[in-house]
Amino acid sequence: MNATIAHLHDRLAQALVAAFGREWSGTDPMLVPASNPKFGDYQSNVALSLAKHLGQPPRAVAEAVVQHLDVADLCEPPTVAGPGFINLTLKPEYLAAQLQQIQTDERLGIAPVKQPQRVIVDFSSPNIAKEMHVGHLRSTIIGDSIARVLEFLGHDVLRLNHVGDWGTQFGMLITYLREAYPEALVTANALALGDLTTFYKQAKQRFDEDEAFREASRLEVVELQSGNEDTLRAWNLLCEQSRIAFQEIYDLLDIRITERGESFYNPLLPGVVEDLEKAGLLVEDQGAKCVFLEGYTNKDGEPLPLIVQKSDGGYNYATTDLAAVRYRIQQDHAERIIYVTDAGQANHFAQVWQVARRAGWIPDGVELVHVPFGVVQGEDGKKFKTRSGDTVRLRDLLDEAVARARADLETRLQDEGRQETDEFIAHVAQVVGISAVKYADLSQNRTSNYIFSYDKMLSLQGNTAPYLLYAYVRVQGISRKGGIDFQQLGAEVPIQLQEETELTLAKHLLLFDEVLSAVAADLLPNRLCQYLFELSQKFNQFYDRCPILQAEEPQRTSRLVLADLTARTLKQGLSLLGIAVLERM
Repeated sequence: MNATIAHLHDRLAQALVAAFGREWSGTDPMLVPASNPKFGDYQSNVALSLAKHLGQPPRAVAEAVVQHLDVADLCEPPTVAGPGFINLTLKPEYLAAQLQQIQTDERLGIAPVKQPQRVIVDFSSPNIAKEMHVGHLRSTIIGDSIARVLEFLGHDVLRLNHVGDWGTQFGMLITYLREAYPEALVTANALALGDLTTFYKQAKQRFDEDEAFREASRLEVVELQSGNEDTLRAWNLLCEQSRIAFQEIYDLLDIRITERGESFYNPLLPGVVEDLEKAGLLVEDQGAKCVFLEGYTNKDGEPLPLIVQKSDGGYNYATTDLAAVRYRIQQDHAERIIYVTDAGQANHFAQVWQVARRAGWIPDGVELVHVPFGVVQGEDGKKFKTRSGDTVRLRDLLDEAVARARADLETRLQDEGRQETDEFIAHVAQVVGISAVKYADLSQNRTSNYIFSYDKMLSLQGNTAPYLLYAYVRVQGISRKGGIDFQQLGAEVPIQLQEETELTLAKHLLLFDEVLSAVAADLLPNRLCQYLFELSQKFNQFYDRCPILQAEEPQRTSRLVLADLTARTLKQGLSLLGIAVLERM
Protein backbone atom coordinates (compact mmCIF):
# COMPACT_ATOMS: atom_id res chain seq x y z
CA MET A 1 0.00 0.00 0.00
CA ASN A 2 1.57 3.32 -1.03
CA ALA A 3 1.62 6.37 1.23
CA THR A 4 -1.28 8.12 -0.48
CA ILE A 5 -3.62 5.13 -0.26
CA ALA A 6 -2.53 4.51 3.34
CA HIS A 7 -3.37 8.11 4.28
CA LEU A 8 -6.78 8.00 2.58
CA HIS A 9 -7.55 4.59 4.06
CA ASP A 10 -6.84 5.88 7.59
CA ARG A 11 -8.87 9.07 7.11
CA LEU A 12 -11.88 7.12 5.82
CA ALA A 13 -11.64 4.68 8.74
CA GLN A 14 -11.62 7.63 11.16
CA ALA A 15 -14.61 9.21 9.40
CA LEU A 16 -16.60 5.97 9.70
CA VAL A 17 -16.05 5.89 13.46
CA ALA A 18 -16.84 9.61 13.80
CA ALA A 19 -20.06 9.21 11.80
CA PHE A 20 -21.42 5.93 13.18
CA GLY A 21 -19.58 5.08 16.40
CA ARG A 22 -16.69 2.96 17.63
CA GLU A 23 -18.41 -0.32 16.77
CA TRP A 24 -17.45 0.41 13.15
CA SER A 25 -13.76 0.66 14.01
CA GLY A 26 -11.77 -1.67 11.77
CA THR A 27 -14.31 -1.56 8.93
CA ASP A 28 -12.67 -1.83 5.52
CA PRO A 29 -13.24 1.56 3.78
CA MET A 30 -13.28 -0.31 0.41
CA LEU A 31 -10.97 2.23 -1.21
CA VAL A 32 -10.06 1.51 -4.84
CA PRO A 33 -8.63 3.49 -7.76
CA ALA A 34 -11.45 5.25 -9.62
CA SER A 35 -12.74 3.30 -12.61
CA ASN A 36 -12.84 6.48 -14.70
CA PRO A 37 -10.67 9.61 -14.29
CA LYS A 38 -13.78 11.83 -14.53
CA PHE A 39 -14.81 10.46 -11.11
CA GLY A 40 -11.47 11.44 -9.56
CA ASP A 41 -8.51 9.36 -8.48
CA TYR A 42 -9.97 7.07 -5.80
CA GLN A 43 -13.39 5.81 -4.88
CA SER A 44 -14.85 4.33 -1.71
CA ASN A 45 -17.85 2.00 -2.00
CA VAL A 46 -18.17 1.47 1.75
CA ALA A 47 -21.56 3.22 1.96
CA LEU A 48 -23.18 0.60 -0.26
CA SER A 49 -22.00 -2.25 1.98
CA LEU A 50 -22.96 -0.49 5.25
CA ALA A 51 -26.39 0.79 4.23
CA LYS A 52 -28.28 -2.39 5.12
CA HIS A 53 -26.54 -2.73 8.51
CA LEU A 54 -27.21 0.91 9.37
CA GLY A 55 -30.78 0.90 8.03
CA GLN A 56 -30.10 4.00 5.93
CA PRO A 57 -29.98 4.68 2.17
CA PRO A 58 -26.44 4.27 0.80
CA ARG A 59 -26.29 7.88 -0.35
CA ALA A 60 -27.19 9.13 3.16
CA VAL A 61 -24.44 6.92 4.60
CA ALA A 62 -21.95 8.31 2.07
CA GLU A 63 -22.90 11.91 2.85
CA ALA A 64 -22.50 11.25 6.60
CA VAL A 65 -19.02 9.83 6.00
CA VAL A 66 -18.03 12.82 3.84
CA GLN A 67 -19.19 15.25 6.54
CA HIS A 68 -16.66 13.71 8.93
CA LEU A 69 -13.92 13.11 6.35
CA ASP A 70 -10.88 15.33 6.85
CA VAL A 71 -8.76 15.12 3.69
CA ALA A 72 -8.30 18.84 2.97
CA ASP A 73 -4.50 18.44 2.91
CA LEU A 74 -4.72 15.59 0.37
CA CYS A 75 -7.77 16.06 -1.81
CA GLU A 76 -10.21 18.43 -3.33
CA PRO A 77 -13.57 18.44 -1.44
CA PRO A 78 -14.95 14.84 -1.65
CA THR A 79 -18.10 14.27 -3.68
CA VAL A 80 -20.85 11.66 -3.55
CA ALA A 81 -22.01 10.19 -6.85
CA GLY A 82 -24.73 7.78 -7.94
CA PRO A 83 -26.23 5.59 -5.22
CA GLY A 84 -23.43 6.42 -2.75
CA PHE A 85 -19.93 6.32 -4.22
CA ILE A 86 -17.46 8.61 -2.41
CA ASN A 87 -15.10 10.13 -4.99
CA LEU A 88 -11.72 11.59 -4.10
CA THR A 89 -9.47 13.73 -6.31
CA LEU A 90 -5.91 14.39 -5.19
CA LYS A 91 -4.78 18.02 -5.02
CA PRO A 92 -2.03 19.12 -7.41
CA GLU A 93 -0.19 20.64 -4.42
CA TYR A 94 -0.21 17.29 -2.61
CA LEU A 95 1.05 15.46 -5.70
CA ALA A 96 3.81 18.04 -6.19
CA ALA A 97 4.92 17.67 -2.56
CA GLN A 98 5.04 13.86 -2.91
CA LEU A 99 7.16 14.15 -6.07
CA GLN A 100 9.56 16.56 -4.40
CA GLN A 101 10.08 14.07 -1.60
CA ILE A 102 11.13 11.31 -3.99
CA GLN A 103 13.14 13.58 -6.29
CA THR A 104 16.24 13.45 -4.07
CA ASP A 105 15.77 9.81 -3.05
CA GLU A 106 17.88 7.25 -4.94
CA ARG A 107 15.15 4.66 -4.29
CA LEU A 108 12.38 6.93 -5.60
CA GLY A 109 10.62 6.89 -2.25
CA ILE A 110 10.43 3.10 -2.02
CA ALA A 111 11.52 2.02 1.45
CA PRO A 112 12.79 -1.53 2.04
CA VAL A 113 10.25 -3.84 3.69
CA LYS A 114 10.10 -3.69 7.48
CA GLN A 115 10.23 -7.47 7.86
CA PRO A 116 12.55 -8.93 5.22
CA GLN A 117 12.28 -12.63 4.51
CA ARG A 118 14.81 -15.29 3.58
CA VAL A 119 13.55 -16.24 0.11
CA ILE A 120 14.75 -18.96 -2.27
CA VAL A 121 13.92 -18.57 -5.95
CA ASP A 122 14.42 -21.85 -7.83
CA PHE A 123 14.59 -21.11 -11.55
CA SER A 124 16.16 -21.92 -14.95
CA SER A 125 17.13 -25.57 -14.17
CA PRO A 126 18.50 -26.88 -17.49
CA ASN A 127 19.70 -30.47 -17.91
CA ILE A 128 23.35 -31.42 -18.23
CA ALA A 129 24.44 -32.57 -21.71
CA LYS A 130 21.52 -30.80 -23.32
CA GLU A 131 21.60 -27.26 -24.67
CA MET A 132 19.27 -24.66 -23.25
CA HIS A 133 16.27 -24.21 -25.51
CA VAL A 134 13.41 -21.73 -25.82
CA GLY A 135 11.55 -23.57 -23.06
CA HIS A 136 14.26 -22.51 -20.58
CA LEU A 137 13.81 -18.84 -21.51
CA ARG A 138 10.64 -18.37 -19.48
CA SER A 139 11.86 -19.97 -16.26
CA THR A 140 15.19 -18.12 -16.47
CA ILE A 141 13.92 -14.58 -17.01
CA ILE A 142 10.72 -14.85 -14.94
CA GLY A 143 12.74 -16.21 -12.01
CA ASP A 144 15.41 -13.55 -12.42
CA SER A 145 12.85 -10.74 -12.48
CA ILE A 146 11.07 -12.04 -9.38
CA ALA A 147 14.43 -12.29 -7.59
CA ARG A 148 15.37 -8.74 -8.62
CA VAL A 149 12.10 -7.27 -7.32
CA LEU A 150 12.35 -9.12 -4.00
CA GLU A 151 16.00 -8.09 -3.59
CA PHE A 152 15.18 -4.44 -4.32
CA LEU A 153 12.46 -4.53 -1.68
CA GLY A 154 15.01 -5.73 0.87
CA HIS A 155 14.46 -9.48 1.06
CA ASP A 156 17.41 -11.86 1.48
CA VAL A 157 17.21 -13.85 -1.77
CA LEU A 158 19.07 -17.03 -2.67
CA ARG A 159 18.86 -17.72 -6.41
CA LEU A 160 19.15 -21.46 -7.04
CA ASN A 161 19.70 -23.37 -10.28
CA HIS A 162 18.37 -26.90 -9.66
CA VAL A 163 20.32 -28.41 -12.56
CA GLY A 164 19.50 -31.90 -13.82
CA ASP A 165 22.97 -33.33 -13.24
CA TRP A 166 22.19 -36.82 -11.91
CA GLY A 167 20.13 -39.86 -12.78
CA THR A 168 20.05 -43.00 -14.85
CA GLN A 169 20.63 -41.11 -18.12
CA PHE A 170 24.24 -40.50 -17.06
CA GLY A 171 24.96 -44.22 -17.25
CA MET A 172 23.97 -44.07 -20.91
CA LEU A 173 25.99 -40.89 -21.55
CA ILE A 174 29.15 -42.07 -19.81
CA THR A 175 29.03 -45.47 -21.54
CA TYR A 176 28.76 -43.78 -24.92
CA LEU A 177 31.49 -41.28 -24.00
CA ARG A 178 33.90 -44.15 -23.25
CA GLU A 179 32.96 -45.88 -26.50
CA ALA A 180 32.85 -42.99 -28.98
CA TYR A 181 35.16 -40.33 -27.50
CA PRO A 182 37.68 -42.06 -25.23
CA GLU A 183 40.15 -39.19 -25.76
CA ALA A 184 37.70 -36.79 -24.07
CA LEU A 185 38.44 -38.51 -20.75
CA VAL A 186 42.13 -37.59 -20.95
CA THR A 187 42.11 -34.34 -22.95
CA ALA A 188 40.68 -31.19 -21.38
CA ASN A 189 37.96 -29.45 -23.40
CA ALA A 190 37.91 -32.20 -26.01
CA LEU A 191 34.16 -31.75 -26.52
CA ALA A 192 32.07 -28.68 -27.13
CA LEU A 193 28.43 -28.67 -26.09
CA GLY A 194 27.30 -28.69 -29.70
CA ASP A 195 29.01 -32.08 -29.93
CA LEU A 196 27.34 -33.18 -26.72
CA THR A 197 23.86 -32.39 -28.01
CA THR A 198 24.40 -34.62 -31.03
CA PHE A 199 26.20 -37.01 -28.73
CA TYR A 200 23.14 -37.22 -26.45
CA LYS A 201 20.92 -38.24 -29.39
CA GLN A 202 23.48 -40.82 -30.55
CA ALA A 203 23.79 -42.25 -27.04
CA LYS A 204 20.02 -42.51 -26.75
CA GLN A 205 19.82 -44.26 -30.10
CA ARG A 206 22.45 -46.82 -28.98
CA PHE A 207 20.61 -47.31 -25.69
CA ASP A 208 17.30 -47.96 -27.46
CA GLU A 209 18.75 -50.39 -30.00
CA ASP A 210 21.47 -52.38 -28.18
CA GLU A 211 20.73 -54.62 -25.18
CA ALA A 212 24.45 -54.99 -24.31
CA PHE A 213 24.83 -51.21 -24.34
CA ARG A 214 21.79 -50.89 -22.06
CA GLU A 215 23.28 -53.34 -19.59
CA ALA A 216 26.64 -51.52 -19.63
CA SER A 217 24.78 -48.25 -19.01
CA ARG A 218 22.99 -49.71 -15.99
CA LEU A 219 26.30 -50.91 -14.54
CA GLU A 220 27.78 -47.44 -15.14
CA VAL A 221 24.97 -45.91 -13.06
CA VAL A 222 25.97 -48.21 -10.19
CA GLU A 223 29.60 -47.13 -10.59
CA LEU A 224 28.56 -43.47 -10.57
CA GLN A 225 26.44 -43.88 -7.44
CA SER A 226 29.22 -45.78 -5.67
CA GLY A 227 31.74 -43.03 -6.48
CA ASN A 228 34.00 -44.82 -8.96
CA GLU A 229 36.82 -42.41 -9.78
CA ASP A 230 36.87 -42.93 -13.57
CA THR A 231 33.09 -42.68 -13.80
CA LEU A 232 33.02 -39.50 -11.73
CA ARG A 233 35.69 -37.99 -14.02
CA ALA A 234 33.49 -38.67 -17.05
CA TRP A 235 30.44 -37.29 -15.24
CA ASN A 236 32.37 -34.14 -14.27
CA LEU A 237 33.47 -33.65 -17.89
CA LEU A 238 29.85 -33.74 -19.08
CA CYS A 239 28.80 -31.32 -16.33
CA GLU A 240 31.65 -28.89 -16.92
CA GLN A 241 31.12 -28.72 -20.68
CA SER A 242 27.46 -27.97 -20.09
CA ARG A 243 28.21 -25.27 -17.52
CA ILE A 244 30.41 -23.40 -19.99
CA ALA A 245 27.54 -23.18 -22.49
CA PHE A 246 24.96 -22.35 -19.79
CA GLN A 247 27.16 -19.52 -18.55
CA GLU A 248 27.38 -18.00 -22.03
CA ILE A 249 23.58 -17.77 -22.04
CA TYR A 250 23.45 -16.39 -18.50
CA ASP A 251 26.04 -13.74 -19.41
CA LEU A 252 24.00 -12.73 -22.47
CA LEU A 253 20.85 -12.45 -20.34
CA ASP A 254 22.64 -10.86 -17.33
CA ILE A 255 21.55 -13.64 -14.98
CA ARG A 256 23.13 -14.29 -11.58
CA ILE A 257 22.38 -17.76 -10.24
CA THR A 258 23.97 -20.33 -7.93
CA GLU A 259 24.10 -23.90 -9.17
CA ARG A 260 22.93 -26.54 -6.75
CA GLY A 261 22.12 -29.55 -8.87
CA GLU A 262 20.29 -32.76 -8.11
CA SER A 263 23.62 -34.39 -7.23
CA PHE A 264 23.96 -32.05 -4.25
CA TYR A 265 21.08 -33.83 -2.52
CA ASN A 266 22.27 -37.41 -3.19
CA PRO A 267 23.83 -37.95 0.26
CA LEU A 268 20.57 -36.79 1.85
CA LEU A 269 18.21 -39.22 0.09
CA PRO A 270 18.55 -42.18 2.51
CA GLY A 271 17.76 -39.79 5.37
CA VAL A 272 14.58 -38.67 3.60
CA VAL A 273 13.36 -42.28 3.40
CA GLU A 274 14.38 -42.93 7.01
CA ASP A 275 12.52 -39.83 8.28
CA LEU A 276 9.37 -40.73 6.33
CA GLU A 277 9.54 -44.23 7.82
CA LYS A 278 9.88 -42.81 11.34
CA ALA A 279 6.88 -40.55 10.69
CA GLY A 280 4.83 -43.64 9.77
CA LEU A 281 4.15 -42.35 6.26
CA LEU A 282 5.91 -45.03 4.18
CA VAL A 283 4.06 -47.99 2.76
CA GLU A 284 5.70 -50.77 0.74
CA ASP A 285 3.86 -51.37 -2.52
CA GLN A 286 5.14 -53.90 -5.06
CA GLY A 287 8.60 -53.59 -3.54
CA ALA A 288 8.68 -49.78 -3.76
CA LYS A 289 8.48 -47.47 -0.77
CA CYS A 290 5.63 -44.99 -1.20
CA VAL A 291 3.55 -42.38 0.55
CA PHE A 292 -0.12 -42.64 -0.35
CA LEU A 293 -1.44 -39.16 -1.05
CA GLU A 294 -4.56 -37.56 0.34
CA GLY A 295 -6.89 -36.20 -2.34
CA TYR A 296 -5.14 -37.95 -5.25
CA THR A 297 -6.49 -41.09 -6.90
CA ASN A 298 -5.63 -43.16 -9.95
CA LYS A 299 -8.04 -43.93 -12.80
CA ASP A 300 -9.60 -46.72 -10.71
CA GLY A 301 -10.33 -44.33 -7.85
CA GLU A 302 -7.67 -45.82 -5.59
CA PRO A 303 -5.26 -43.62 -3.55
CA LEU A 304 -2.27 -42.52 -5.63
CA PRO A 305 1.20 -43.35 -4.29
CA LEU A 306 4.20 -41.03 -4.44
CA ILE A 307 7.20 -43.33 -4.86
CA VAL A 308 10.21 -42.20 -2.84
CA GLN A 309 12.36 -45.33 -3.25
CA LYS A 310 12.01 -47.71 -6.18
CA SER A 311 11.92 -51.48 -5.83
CA ASP A 312 15.57 -51.66 -6.98
CA GLY A 313 16.59 -49.28 -4.19
CA GLY A 314 16.99 -46.26 -6.48
CA TYR A 315 15.53 -42.82 -5.96
CA ASN A 316 13.63 -40.44 -8.23
CA TYR A 317 12.79 -36.76 -8.75
CA ALA A 318 10.27 -36.77 -5.91
CA THR A 319 12.90 -38.02 -3.44
CA THR A 320 15.33 -35.32 -4.56
CA ASP A 321 12.68 -32.61 -4.31
CA LEU A 322 11.72 -33.79 -0.83
CA ALA A 323 15.40 -33.60 0.20
CA ALA A 324 15.61 -30.11 -1.33
CA VAL A 325 12.54 -28.86 0.57
CA ARG A 326 13.89 -30.20 3.85
CA TYR A 327 17.39 -28.79 3.27
CA ARG A 328 16.15 -25.37 2.17
CA ILE A 329 14.03 -24.97 5.27
CA GLN A 330 16.32 -26.58 7.85
CA GLN A 331 19.74 -25.49 6.50
CA ASP A 332 19.04 -22.43 4.32
CA HIS A 333 16.36 -21.18 6.77
CA ALA A 334 14.04 -20.23 3.91
CA GLU A 335 10.75 -18.59 4.84
CA ARG A 336 9.44 -18.50 1.28
CA ILE A 337 10.46 -20.90 -1.51
CA ILE A 338 9.44 -20.00 -5.06
CA TYR A 339 9.64 -22.63 -7.82
CA VAL A 340 9.53 -21.21 -11.35
CA THR A 341 8.67 -24.08 -13.70
CA ASP A 342 6.22 -24.89 -16.48
CA ALA A 343 2.58 -25.38 -15.57
CA GLY A 344 2.83 -29.14 -16.16
CA GLN A 345 4.74 -29.62 -12.90
CA ALA A 346 1.98 -28.22 -10.66
CA ASN A 347 0.74 -31.65 -9.55
CA HIS A 348 4.25 -32.90 -8.87
CA PHE A 349 5.00 -30.03 -6.48
CA ALA A 350 1.61 -30.24 -4.78
CA GLN A 351 2.25 -33.94 -4.06
CA VAL A 352 5.82 -33.43 -2.84
CA TRP A 353 4.77 -30.56 -0.58
CA GLN A 354 1.90 -32.59 0.86
CA VAL A 355 4.35 -35.32 1.89
CA ALA A 356 6.80 -32.76 3.31
CA ARG A 357 4.01 -31.14 5.35
CA ARG A 358 2.80 -34.47 6.71
CA ALA A 359 6.41 -35.27 7.66
CA GLY A 360 6.52 -32.01 9.65
CA TRP A 361 9.27 -30.42 7.53
CA ILE A 362 7.32 -27.29 6.59
CA PRO A 363 6.59 -25.01 9.58
CA ASP A 364 3.44 -22.89 9.57
CA GLY A 365 5.36 -19.69 8.80
CA VAL A 366 7.02 -21.06 5.64
CA GLU A 367 5.38 -20.48 2.26
CA LEU A 368 6.00 -22.71 -0.76
CA VAL A 369 4.88 -21.26 -4.08
CA HIS A 370 4.77 -22.74 -7.56
CA VAL A 371 5.10 -20.05 -10.24
CA PRO A 372 3.78 -21.77 -13.37
CA PHE A 373 4.13 -20.49 -16.92
CA GLY A 374 2.68 -21.35 -20.31
CA VAL A 375 4.23 -22.40 -23.60
CA VAL A 376 6.07 -20.23 -26.15
CA GLN A 377 4.25 -20.63 -29.47
CA GLY A 378 5.16 -19.90 -33.07
CA GLU A 379 3.01 -17.61 -35.19
CA ASP A 380 1.05 -20.70 -36.29
CA GLY A 381 -0.14 -21.07 -32.69
CA LYS A 382 1.82 -24.31 -32.17
CA LYS A 383 4.80 -24.92 -29.90
CA PHE A 384 7.72 -22.80 -31.12
CA LYS A 385 10.07 -25.04 -33.14
CA THR A 386 12.57 -24.83 -35.98
CA ARG A 387 11.49 -25.59 -39.55
CA SER A 388 12.88 -29.09 -39.16
CA GLY A 389 10.66 -29.59 -36.12
CA ASP A 390 13.42 -29.40 -33.49
CA THR A 391 13.14 -27.34 -30.33
CA VAL A 392 14.70 -23.89 -30.88
CA ARG A 393 18.09 -23.45 -29.22
CA LEU A 394 18.01 -20.48 -26.86
CA ARG A 395 21.36 -19.23 -28.14
CA ASP A 396 20.03 -19.21 -31.72
CA LEU A 397 16.91 -17.33 -30.67
CA LEU A 398 18.94 -14.61 -28.89
CA ASP A 399 21.46 -14.30 -31.74
CA GLU A 400 18.63 -13.90 -34.23
CA ALA A 401 17.01 -11.15 -32.12
CA VAL A 402 20.32 -9.23 -31.96
CA ALA A 403 20.90 -9.66 -35.70
CA ARG A 404 17.41 -8.35 -36.51
CA ALA A 405 17.84 -5.43 -34.10
CA ARG A 406 21.10 -4.55 -35.85
CA ALA A 407 19.48 -4.71 -39.29
CA ASP A 408 16.62 -2.45 -38.12
CA LEU A 409 19.07 0.02 -36.59
CA GLU A 410 21.28 0.16 -39.68
CA THR A 411 18.25 0.80 -41.90
CA ARG A 412 17.06 3.59 -39.58
CA LEU A 413 20.52 5.20 -39.45
CA GLN A 414 20.68 5.13 -43.24
CA ASP A 415 17.21 6.69 -43.54
CA GLU A 416 18.17 9.43 -41.07
CA GLY A 417 21.57 10.03 -42.65
CA ARG A 418 23.29 9.33 -39.30
CA GLN A 419 26.84 8.10 -39.01
CA GLU A 420 27.62 5.93 -35.98
CA THR A 421 30.59 3.77 -35.01
CA ASP A 422 30.38 0.02 -35.34
CA GLU A 423 30.89 -0.18 -31.57
CA PHE A 424 27.76 1.96 -31.02
CA ILE A 425 25.74 -0.11 -33.50
CA ALA A 426 26.85 -3.41 -31.94
CA HIS A 427 26.04 -2.22 -28.40
CA VAL A 428 22.59 -0.85 -29.27
CA ALA A 429 21.72 -3.97 -31.28
CA GLN A 430 22.75 -6.20 -28.38
CA VAL A 431 20.75 -4.27 -25.78
CA VAL A 432 17.67 -3.86 -27.99
CA GLY A 433 17.69 -7.47 -29.20
CA ILE A 434 18.06 -9.09 -25.77
CA SER A 435 15.69 -6.58 -24.14
CA ALA A 436 13.06 -7.19 -26.80
CA VAL A 437 13.08 -10.95 -26.18
CA LYS A 438 12.93 -10.53 -22.40
CA TYR A 439 10.20 -7.92 -22.42
CA ALA A 440 8.05 -9.77 -24.97
CA ASP A 441 7.99 -12.70 -22.57
CA LEU A 442 7.70 -10.84 -19.26
CA SER A 443 4.93 -8.54 -20.52
CA GLN A 444 2.63 -11.55 -20.94
CA ASN A 445 0.71 -12.98 -18.02
CA ARG A 446 3.10 -15.84 -17.25
CA THR A 447 0.26 -18.35 -16.87
CA SER A 448 -0.70 -17.90 -20.54
CA ASN A 449 0.86 -19.26 -23.70
CA TYR A 450 2.16 -16.51 -25.98
CA ILE A 451 3.07 -16.15 -29.65
CA PHE A 452 6.73 -15.36 -30.35
CA SER A 453 7.18 -12.71 -33.07
CA TYR A 454 10.47 -10.94 -33.76
CA ASP A 455 8.66 -8.23 -35.75
CA LYS A 456 6.31 -7.33 -32.90
CA MET A 457 8.89 -7.46 -30.13
CA LEU A 458 11.36 -5.22 -32.02
CA SER A 459 8.77 -2.60 -32.98
CA LEU A 460 9.24 0.98 -31.79
CA GLN A 461 5.45 1.16 -31.35
CA GLY A 462 3.24 -0.66 -28.87
CA ASN A 463 4.02 -2.50 -25.64
CA THR A 464 7.62 -3.42 -26.49
CA ALA A 465 11.06 -2.95 -25.00
CA PRO A 466 12.18 -0.57 -27.81
CA TYR A 467 9.18 1.70 -27.08
CA LEU A 468 10.15 1.92 -23.39
CA LEU A 469 13.84 2.35 -24.17
CA TYR A 470 12.98 5.17 -26.56
CA ALA A 471 11.02 7.01 -23.85
CA TYR A 472 14.14 6.88 -21.66
CA VAL A 473 16.33 8.02 -24.56
CA ARG A 474 14.01 11.00 -25.14
CA VAL A 475 14.75 12.30 -21.64
CA GLN A 476 18.49 11.90 -22.19
CA GLY A 477 18.05 13.83 -25.45
CA ILE A 478 16.50 16.72 -23.49
CA SER A 479 19.54 16.66 -21.21
CA ARG A 480 21.98 16.78 -24.14
CA LYS A 481 20.07 19.42 -26.10
CA GLY A 482 19.63 21.74 -23.13
CA GLY A 483 22.98 21.03 -21.47
CA ILE A 484 21.02 19.88 -18.40
CA ASP A 485 22.58 17.99 -15.51
CA PHE A 486 19.52 16.41 -13.92
CA GLN A 487 21.43 15.72 -10.70
CA GLN A 488 21.89 19.46 -10.23
CA LEU A 489 18.17 20.30 -10.38
CA GLY A 490 17.43 21.93 -7.06
CA ALA A 491 15.04 20.13 -4.74
CA GLU A 492 13.92 23.56 -3.53
CA VAL A 493 12.42 24.46 -6.92
CA PRO A 494 8.65 23.96 -6.58
CA ILE A 495 7.00 21.44 -8.90
CA GLN A 496 4.00 22.90 -10.70
CA LEU A 497 1.28 20.63 -12.02
CA GLN A 498 -1.08 22.73 -14.08
CA GLU A 499 -1.62 20.87 -17.35
CA GLU A 500 -3.69 17.70 -17.48
CA THR A 501 -0.79 15.64 -18.88
CA GLU A 502 1.46 16.84 -16.03
CA LEU A 503 -1.08 15.72 -13.44
CA THR A 504 -1.62 12.38 -15.16
CA LEU A 505 2.12 11.69 -15.31
CA ALA A 506 2.63 12.75 -11.69
CA LYS A 507 -0.09 10.42 -10.43
CA HIS A 508 1.35 7.51 -12.37
CA LEU A 509 4.87 8.10 -11.05
CA LEU A 510 3.56 7.84 -7.49
CA LEU A 511 2.12 4.36 -8.13
CA PHE A 512 5.53 2.69 -8.60
CA ASP A 513 5.85 1.37 -5.03
CA GLU A 514 2.33 -0.03 -5.11
CA VAL A 515 3.10 -1.93 -8.32
CA LEU A 516 6.30 -3.43 -6.90
CA SER A 517 4.46 -4.55 -3.77
CA ALA A 518 1.88 -6.26 -5.98
CA VAL A 519 4.59 -8.05 -8.01
CA ALA A 520 6.30 -9.24 -4.81
CA ALA A 521 2.97 -10.65 -3.60
CA ASP A 522 1.52 -12.27 -6.73
CA LEU A 523 4.80 -12.87 -8.62
CA LEU A 524 3.45 -11.53 -11.92
CA PRO A 525 6.18 -9.43 -13.64
CA ASN A 526 3.71 -8.41 -16.36
CA ARG A 527 2.20 -6.00 -13.82
CA LEU A 528 5.49 -4.10 -13.78
CA CYS A 529 5.70 -4.22 -17.59
CA GLN A 530 2.19 -2.77 -17.91
CA TYR A 531 3.04 0.00 -15.42
CA LEU A 532 6.21 0.95 -17.34
CA PHE A 533 4.39 0.86 -20.69
CA GLU A 534 1.69 3.19 -19.36
CA LEU A 535 4.37 5.43 -17.84
CA SER A 536 6.04 5.69 -21.26
CA GLN A 537 2.70 6.52 -22.88
CA LYS A 538 1.89 9.19 -20.31
CA PHE A 539 5.37 10.69 -20.63
CA ASN A 540 5.12 10.82 -24.42
CA GLN A 541 1.75 12.60 -24.16
CA PHE A 542 3.28 15.08 -21.69
CA TYR A 543 6.34 15.54 -23.95
CA ASP A 544 4.16 16.19 -27.01
CA ARG A 545 1.85 18.71 -25.31
CA CYS A 546 4.06 20.52 -22.80
CA PRO A 547 7.16 22.43 -23.96
CA ILE A 548 10.05 21.69 -21.61
CA LEU A 549 13.25 23.48 -22.62
CA GLN A 550 11.25 26.37 -24.17
CA ALA A 551 9.02 26.84 -21.10
CA GLU A 552 9.43 29.84 -18.78
CA GLU A 553 10.74 29.39 -15.24
CA PRO A 554 9.74 27.97 -12.81
CA GLN A 555 7.67 25.76 -15.14
CA ARG A 556 10.77 24.79 -17.13
CA THR A 557 12.59 23.29 -14.13
CA SER A 558 9.37 21.71 -12.86
CA ARG A 559 8.94 19.89 -16.17
CA LEU A 560 12.60 18.89 -16.22
CA VAL A 561 12.05 17.28 -12.80
CA LEU A 562 9.03 15.38 -14.16
CA ALA A 563 11.11 14.16 -17.11
CA ASP A 564 13.97 13.13 -14.85
CA LEU A 565 11.68 11.23 -12.46
CA THR A 566 10.17 9.44 -15.44
CA ALA A 567 13.58 8.38 -16.73
CA ARG A 568 14.76 7.24 -13.30
CA THR A 569 11.57 5.25 -12.75
CA LEU A 570 11.90 3.66 -16.19
CA LYS A 571 15.55 2.79 -15.55
CA GLN A 572 14.81 1.28 -12.15
CA GLY A 573 11.74 -0.57 -13.37
CA LEU A 574 13.51 -1.97 -16.42
CA SER A 575 16.47 -3.07 -14.30
CA LEU A 576 14.03 -5.11 -12.18
CA LEU A 577 13.05 -6.88 -15.41
CA GLY A 578 16.73 -7.49 -16.17
CA ILE A 579 16.74 -4.89 -18.96
CA ALA A 580 19.47 -2.28 -19.46
CA VAL A 581 18.75 1.22 -20.77
CA LEU A 582 20.48 3.16 -23.56
CA GLU A 583 21.50 6.81 -23.59
CA ARG A 584 20.99 6.97 -27.36
CA MET A 585 19.31 4.72 -29.92
